[in-house]
Amino acid sequence: MSRITETFDQSRREGKKGFIPFLTAGDPNLKLTRDLIIILSRAGATLIKLGVPFSDPMADGPVIQRASERALRHGFGLEEILETTAYVRARIETPIVLFSYFNPLLQFGTERLARQAKQAGIDGVLVTDLIPEEADEFASSLRAESIDMIFLVAPTSTDARLRMVAERASGFIYAVSRAGVTGTRESMSSEAEKLVKRVRKFSDLPVAVGFGISTREQVSEVLSYADAAVVGSAIVAEIERLSGSSDLVRRIGRFAAALTPSVR
Repeated sequence: MSRITETFDQSRREGKKGFIPFLTAGDPNLKLTRDLIIILSRAGATLIKLGVPFSDPMADGPVIQRASERALRHGFGLEEILETTAYVRARIETPIVLFSYFNPLLQFGTERLARQAKQAGIDGVLVTDLIPEEADEFASSLRAESIDMIFLVAPTSTDARLRMVAERASGFIYAVSRAGVTGTRESMSSEAEKLVKRVRKFSDLPVAVGFGISTREQVSEVLSYADAAVVGSAIVAEIERLSGSSDLVRRIGRFAAALTPSVR
């Protein structure tokens, strides 16, 4: 049983729902990234989604695009990101999911990534632009290392696509709340709840909802029907706003904790 499955199972036994914060690795720098992962774990994160910065993040809105641009200026790669997760894995038990576009993983080598990700304490991988039909080889490499392969579904996904994802996913399923790119929104789409209900016709895996969740009220709304809420752009924007602050890490921890009273 993977660490992700164990974590969600424990949450269910305790009657809790999940909170999944997102960070872009290397924003503002890798040292602060490791400190932010640790503080988010202590702030109540069920698991942490760590983004690999990419030069063409087509699924992301301007907030995360800017974070990728800032991170890429430091000139590091996947090797250094995995060193960062290895450092925090020795200090926390919270599952970590690597979130990436496929190009950086392909350049690194998928079998090599699977081996080193396992050693570095990565528990799952979500590749935003790798469709299930083309993921078998990569998923096999991850499965050999007991790393979960997370897939995305969207309101536009057909039932046939949902069934395919349910057959191939492990850990949890990531339901995108709406079409478009990442970014905060003033209100949640009603399509998200409908999508979660559709996913559950085909899978017993936990369902996490992301895209557009930025307030405590929105987190609570999502957790009324989903197993976990993913908050990305709101946290990344706060990191951008606080960049240069001597107490950035502490303030991000407080910001994240304030989003999730129903989780704790």
